[in-house]
Amino acid sequence: MRKLIACLSVIAVLGSTAITSAIAAPARDSLTLVGAGSTFDAPFFTQAFDSYHTKYGTTVNYQAIGSGGGIKAFTTKTVDFGASDVPMNPVTELPFAVSSGGPVLQVPITIGGVSVAYNIPGVKTGLHLTGAVLAQIFLGTVKMWNDKAIKSLNPKVKLPASQITVVHRSDSSGTSYIFTDYLAQVSAQWRGGVGVGKLPNWPAGVGGSGNPGVAQLVQSTPDSIGYVELAYVLQNHMKQAALENKKKQWEVPNLKTVAAAAAALPHVTATDFSIVNAPGKLAYPIAGYSWVLLYQHPSDATKGKDLAKLFTWTATTGQKFAKALDYVPLPANIQKLDVTTLKKIK
Repeated sequence: MRKLIACLSVIAVLGSTAITSAIAAPARDSLTLVGAGSTFDAPFFTQAFDSYHTKYGTTVNYQAIGSGGGIKAFTTKTVDFGASDVPMNPVTELPFAVSSGGPVLQVPITIGGVSVAYNIPGVKTGLHLTGAVLAQIFLGTVKMWNDKAIKSLNPKVKLPASQITVVHRSDSSGTSYIFTDYLAQVSAQWRGGVGVGKLPNWPAGVGGSGNPGVAQLVQSTPDSIGYVELAYVLQNHMKQAALENKKKQWEVPNLKTVAAAAAALPHVTATDFSIVNAPGKLAYPIAGYSWVLLYQHPSDATKGKDLAKLFTWTATTGQKFAKALDYVPLPANIQKLDVTTLKKIK
């Protein structure tokens, strides 16, 4: 299982019907569903979808190509569903999807943290960073690990006089959106310059494709720092920095601190979805939901019915796989919202 989680791309075999109180168990069949998008979701999808396939028989081919790629594939209708770590932009993305296939349903399906992972020879633990200093690092204005801005936060850590290598996503990424959303909230310089987006104009660093690509680059590059979905960091035993949250507490991402962020901002929608820099003493400041994209009136009625059943199961019963894979299970109110939303598929 842990080798599966570290894969650079995921083609998950899934099952296709449901076992919650909202769905009746179907007969086994040979239907194939195709999806693409978020690498953030890939570890969870791999396990949940494989379990669903074993129990119910439908095959799902999920390709972890990044949120931007998933939105494009969904909009052009080359896949049956997309997955993105940020809902579709209501101005530049959603209208094209609607014109292609009609009304779109966007369903929150996972909650995860975005870790600030680092590889500093000789520094195994203890690195602390504020959001403002993290923004300066990714802006390229703090260039050395022994810069006074970093040293002042880490008086007991022996930081080397070596140049920082910034690692970011090279593809259009919802994880990048969550990360830049956080930086924009804590740094006026970032907000007024780079801003928030899935594929920003990075002022410094080197790019890796997908969460696995960034993780691999950080692991193989001394003196590097990057942002990686928490599941990849924990499964690959990477070092991660503690960040100062809104309550001036130092927190690292884990199930407890990411759950605290989600609990502080419980009423998410496709138009009000950010949970970064959440209030709360324990809240880790870089966390977010990932979303499944579905057409309300799919052209293939059989696939539409099976997609509704698949994701009703994933949003409810399938959440039992979340904790073991370092995701926070969806809160009860979000599960209820998902079930109600998925009933709209006709």
